[in-house]
Amino acid sequence: MRNDRFLEISGLIKEYPNPFGEPLRVIDGFDLLVPQGQLVSIIGHSGCGKSTVLTMIAGLNDITHGGIVVAGREIEGPGPDRAVVFQAPCLLPWMHALDNVLLGVRSVYPHATRRERFQIAEYALHTVGLGESMHKFPRELSGGMQQRVGIARAIALQPKVLLLDEPFGRLDSLTRMELQDVILGILDRQRITTLLITHDVDEAVYMSDRIVMMTNGPRAKVGEILEIDFPRPRDRGLIMADSNFYRYRERLLRFLDDCGHEKAARKQTRPTAHAGV
Repeated sequence: MRNDRFLEISGLIKEYPNPFGEPLRVIDGFDLLVPQGQLVSIIGHSGCGKSTVLTMIAGLNDITHGGIVVAGREIEGPGPDRAVVFQAPCLLPWMHALDNVLLGVRSVYPHATRRERFQIAEYALHTVGLGESMHKFPRELSGGMQQRVGIARAIALQPKVLLLDEPFGRLDSLTRMELQDVILGILDRQRITTLLITHDVDEAVYMSDRIVMMTNGPRAKVGEILEIDFPRPRDRGLIMADSNFYRYRERLLRFLDDCGHEKAARKQTRPTAHAGV
């Protein structure tokens, strides 16, 4: 039975002190419920706070106000129930792919035998298509293969929530599409609740069950939520031929365009140091 409140984000606020010591509110009341097994994308203009929200969910960034609950438990700092894949895989260059995955496995499964840990790490690498390359060092792997190691390292933890922070942003378009399908294949099998931060409208529509559109920052929040009604598993050819894909795409672009006009208007009306002279 699916838990419709598996990930609960309530009244989330993030403030940073400005140079004068006053609080600058970056996120102002972000609310979101994510059912178990759903993939939700968060999209918005640069600087709106998408990655700030993700790092607060990961426990890597303190919450000013509000709360985040995963599977009925409020989070307090980072934990293995939430795994993050960043834009850069951040692999240790002196370790081969298998050892990079084993780093996390050892900390999450301290009571497992050495053989059991190796089996978990090897299975994760096979899952992302690196069964023949697990003993290669990062310098011997392409950018896409390195990111596959990062994905394997995350799923090997068997997290309750997978957090993807623009994981394909540095990759060419062909590799990007390949890894989108790798992620979707994993999620179809394991049903991991997933949040994806992306700037790519087509990527958001293709991969997501829902898309959260954030308003401009500062004081950003959820502007609109778009439901994506495509069956799983996803078939890229069928989706690209579906008129609904372009309808969803147009809705996202219109929202982003409206936010862009709003940002430009705000800049024009902002007082300058010479105002009134």
